[in-house]
Amino acid sequence: MTRASAAVAAIPAEEPVDAAPAPQPSAAPAAAAVVAVPAAPPRGTAARPGDARRRAMFERMQGIVLGIGFPIALVILWHQLVVMSGTKLVPTPYQVGLMMYDFVFGGIHDDAFSGTILTHLLMSMQRVYGGFALAALLGIPLGLLIGKVKVVRQLLDPTLSLLRPIPVTAWLPLSMIFFGLGPRSAIFLVFLGAFYPILLNTIFGVRSVDPKLFEAAAMLGCDGSRMFRQVVLPAATPSIFNGLRLAHGFAWILIVVGEMTGVPTGLGSVIMDGRTLSRTDLVITGMIVIGVAGFLTDRMIVAINNRLLRWSPQHHG
Repeated sequence: MTRASAAVAAIPAEEPVDAAPAPQPSAAPAAAAVVAVPAAPPRGTAARPGDARRRAMFERMQGIVLGIGFPIALVILWHQLVVMSGTKLVPTPYQVGLMMYDFVFGGIHDDAFSGTILTHLLMSMQRVYGGFALAALLGIPLGLLIGKVKVVRQLLDPTLSLLRPIPVTAWLPLSMIFFGLGPRSAIFLVFLGAFYPILLNTIFGVRSVDPKLFEAAAMLGCDGSRMFRQVVLPAATPSIFNGLRLAHGFAWILIVVGEMTGVPTGLGSVIMDGRTLSRTDLVITGMIVIGVAGFLTDRMIVAINNRLLRWSPQHHG
């Protein structure tokens, strides 16, 4: 062997550049396993069953406080404005409170209105709910029929659209001619005011039923009258209740107009007598009683709505 060959043989061989490094144990799988394990919530932060209940109670209390606080703020503002203006035409809340007490219990003014709230309230309620019931009994079936049957819609829709814009007050002279002076004229005017909201909302509810519901019901063997009872009526019920609430509000609004037809009793009659006698406190008292009575009965309609539509939380009032 030559010296050159010996020198070459003495040089250590280098590792190939492309040679893959030997595999080393890695901590990645262990890290992945650690990440995959859900972290336990910190102690004391786990949701407890009572949290949702307390939150719901807090929201209810907040709603009650805000609902009561705003009217109280309006009463305070009313008092301040009357005192600042010095007017004698508008009574203060205190004077209205005295009139309200006398209207309920008597013993302050001792006039024809003292202690007569039940007499006037019951008579007005009879007229309001007489007209409202007639409007519902006619408006709901007719709305279902117009919304479902095209021929009936083509027959009646132009006439109803022509009559609907006529103000109820324009019917006042005709109502006295048709029904005479008395409660029947008031019931007729309330009926007119409540009829169209019920009718239009019922028609809208029927016309807006999703066609896919009919297809699904037909696939399940539902047809004819069963289709109407099980698909159309439940789907239209939220709109029907919206119409009933609107009509109920109009019925109380129009009782004042209805009792302008010469009836001796009723809250509308009390308001008209207060206007004639220039007793603004009596007028405001009648307005407050109408507002409270309308609010309480509206809550009854909402309760029925929530009961019948408990399957549809988004339609709760």
